[in-house]
Formats: sequence, C-alpha cells, structure tokens
Amino acid sequence: MRTTRNTRTIPFARSSLPAIASLLLGGCMVGPNYHRPEAPVPAQFKELPGWTVAAPAADSPKGEWWKAFDDPLLDQLEPQVSVSNQTVRQDYANYQQALAEVQVARSALFPTLGITGSATKQHSPGNSVTNTTVGGTTVGGTTIGGTTAGGTTVSVGRGSVTAGSLEGNVSWAPDLWGKVRRTIEESKATAQASAATLASATLSEQTTLATTVIELRITDANIGLTQKTVDAYKEYLRVVSNQGAAGTTPPSSVLTAQTQLESAQASLISLGVARAQYAHAIGVLVGKNPEDLDIPPSNSIPKLPQVPVGLPSTLLQRRPDIAVAERQMAAENAAVGVAVAAYYPTLTLSASAGFTQSPLHGLLHAANHVWSLGADAGETILDFGERHGEVAAAKAAYEAAVAAYRGTVLTALQNVEDDLSGLRILGQQAEVLESLVRDATRGAEIAFNEYQAGTVDYTTAATAQATQFSAEENALNVRQQRLIDTVSLIGDLGGGWSASDLK
Repeated sequence: MRTTRNTRTIPFARSSLPAIASLLLGGCMVGPNYHRPEAPVPAQFKELPGWTVAAPAADSPKGEWWKAFDDPLLDQLEPQVSVSNQTVRQDYANYQQALAEVQVARSALFPTLGITGSATKQHSPGNSVTNTTVGGTTVGGTTIGGTTAGGTTVSVGRGSVTAGSLEGNVSWAPDLWGKVRRTIEESKATAQASAATLASATLSEQTTLATTVIELRITDANIGLTQKTVDAYKEYLRVVSNQGAAGTTPPSSVLTAQTQLESAQASLISLGVARAQYAHAIGVLVGKNPEDLDIPPSNSIPKLPQVPVGLPSTLLQRRPDIAVAERQMAAENAAVGVAVAAYYPTLTLSASAGFTQSPLHGLLHAANHVWSLGADAGETILDFGERHGEVAAAKAAYEAAVAAYRGTVLTALQNVEDDLSGLRILGQQAEVLESLVRDATRGAEIAFNEYQAGTVDYTTAATAQATQFSAEENALNVRQQRLIDTVSLIGDLGGGWSASDLK
C-alpha cells in the first residue's frame, strides 16, 4: 500500500519565504562595535632633535632593508629566512590554520544541505488478515453508520518485502542577533593577528640573522687585528731577544715580550671558537644543518647606513607586533558580542522532501512524494549566572587586550628611543676612539723607537703596544655595536612592513 506524507510543522505560504529570509538576514548585531582605543604616542622622539635631519616617508626602510648594509653575505642569506627558517614556517602554518577558522566561522551563515537514503528488506512468515466489506469498501472489521460488516479472512504466505526512501533536507539557523557575524569578526581579527605574528617572526629572524652576520664579520676583523698584533709582537720579541743575547736588555724584558706574544696568540685562538659558533647560528637561521654552511673569512665590514625614523605615530602602522596586539584587541571585542548574543532566543528552520515506498519498485513516482517543513525555537530562562559570567569574562579579556596593546606601543617607543640614544652616544664615542687609535699607534711607534735607542725600558714600550691594541679593539667593538643598533632600529621601525599588508 502506498502512502503520501505531507507534514507542515508551521503553516505559512511559500510565497512569503523570500520576505522572511530577507528579514532574518537583516538581523541586528548585539555587542559593542569595535573602535581602536587611543595609545600614548608623543609628537616626536626625544632623541631626534639635533641628531638627524627629517626625511620623507618614501625614504623609510623597505622590504629588502638589509641591502643598505652593502654586504654580499646578507644579500645572499636574508631572502632564505622567509622560506627556510623553521620559526617562520611554524608561524606560517599557524596563519593558515587561522584562515581555515575564518572559513569555518563564515559557513555558519548559510544553510546546511544534506541527503539521506535508506533501504530495508523484511522477511515475514505466513499469516492471515481479516477484512470487512461495507458498501463495497474494505475496512478492518468495523461497524459504520449502524451497519455491521462481515469479515473475510485472507491467507498470506511467506515472503520478503523491500522498502526504501530517498530524501533531501536543509537546515538553517538565521543569524538574528549577529552571533555568527561576531564570530566571523573575531576569527578575521585573529587571522589578521596571526598574519602580523608571521610578519613579526620573519622580521625578528631577519634582524637576528643580520646581527649574527655582523658579529661574524667583526670577529673576522678582530682575527685580522689580533693576527697583526701577533706578528708585531713576534717582531718585538725578536728584537728584544737579540738585545738580551747581547746583554743590552735585561731578561725581564725578554719575558715581558714573550708573555705579550703568548697572550695575543691565546686571544687569536679563542676568536676561532666564537667565529665557528656564529657560522653555525647563521646556518640554523636559514634552515640548514649547522655544518652545511661554509662561510669563508672576509676582511669587509658592512656599511653603516643612515635610517630615517619618521614620527612616533607611524609606529602604529609600521610595527607588526603592535598590529598583533591591536588585532587581538579587536578579536576580544567581537567575543563580547558573541557572549551577549547568548541572552537572545535561537531559531532553526528545517525542510525536507523526497520519496518513500514499500515495496521499493517505483520509488520515484509522484505518488510516493513526501515533504515536511519545521522550525525550532529556544530560549534559556534561568542559567544561574552563566551567561552573565561569560559576558563579564569577555569584557575583562577585552580590557586586558587594551592594556596589552598600550603596553606594546610603549615598549615600541622605548625600543626606538634606546636605539636612537645608543647610535647618538656611540657615534660620539667612535669619534673619540678614532683619535685615540691614531694617537696610540703613534705612541707605540715612538715608545719602541725610544726603547731601541735605549732611552726607555721595554715596559714602557710594551705598555704603549698594549694601549694601541686595546684602542683598536675598542674601536672595532664600537663599530660593531653601532651596526647592531642600526639593525635593531630598522627592526623596531617595522623593517618596511605596514599594517596595510593585512588582508
């Protein structure tokens, strides 16, 4: 026997569906709309007046900022950081995960479509059925209109019956109060924070690589300086030893020259350890095994570039870590709206249509068509403060994010001020050390000539030689620190990155 099932859970005309859908899609959004809080940003950096001439924004560091140092090793290795560095790859995977979460959140705006099918085969033993005929109509043993109907018994033998159904269904929970849209807003902000985290990690690893390359180059320069000092001390020892053999110089002078040479040789050996460690660190930063990267020694030192700074307010757009904090703040603001939406009722609309038939033959005939429409609505009446607590927690998380954002801005301003003050003071120190190296070199020459002339003892000459070596070493270390502070300044200014890069 074929049956047709037509079920209406809520009665409304089909022609009203578009209007209702438009109404539901245009639902309101509860919770606060996001507005970026103000951050404590001064009008200009304290260190800038008298230190540098203002430069246009077009001259600010760009993507390949390391080219300003004019070092072939930096030009070769820096592009590999964004591809092979494992920290950057990890943050890239986190960013891809955040993008997928946006897609998951957005899918809740749309209906869920599905299809179901079933088939059953039933075997039944023989049995009998009693039918009653009244006025030509067969009824099951029933008295109708005061007339008693007679019964007829029909025997049914053993057999199998196959039944089946095929239905499509659709379910949709309209976003009446904006909970889904707030969730999408939260996921988008989180994905943008993840993108800024990726940019921040890339910049951090790039500046670390630049700093390590500078330390390697300065170590090579120190090795060259120490080797030159060793060679000079060998010559001094030869002269003093000859004079000692001739009896014109006391044995203590020979020992002084000998210990001076040995001390310089020990320093030269220790520099080899530092160089190997820097080379290994560079290999890891570009995603290689430490022993796989061979960096030959070089006498060249990276050039010290001039970096235009701009206004403090530009940091809000140029620093990726500030963008991370700001996007996290936006995500927490959206989370407040998600929590507030829990106070309002939920509505789910559903519909299904298909065919059902037993036996299975002829399933897709029009007579076997069935359909249904339905709606479910729900509202929590009493939850003993659960929703209130969730809203309070979301608001507190937002306030924490605001404090973190403002703290990140203050730290960024501190970083730039530290870099600028370091460069200013080190520049003054470099000028003094330049004069010191000239004077110490001239003094060592004069002292050694006077020693050979016999007017001073070797202690005086040895002291002058040590002063020269120390001055040259200090000048080299200050040059290294100025280069490192310049790299730090570029990184603290964002390395050419901009918040407009966030999609």
